[in-house]
Amino acid sequence: MKKIQKTKKGFTLVEMVLVIAIIVILAAVLALSIGTYIGRAKKAASSVSLHNWSVSKAVSEIDAQL
Repeated sequence: MKKIQKTKKGFTLVEMVLVIAIIVILAAVLALSIGTYIGRAKKAASSVSLHNWSVSKAVSEIDAQL
């Protein structure tokens, strides 16, 4: 008597839910990281702007004395 072999095709519901859960977790971690890096970039940009302003003010004062 021959045994009928069932071939597994596709994914089960549990496998799909696990994959989606992993993707959601990775997306959440990525979103938090991006927020942190954007905050750091804005802080650095404002620091550079403040430095440029102070340098230009000092140059203006030197020019005014000449």
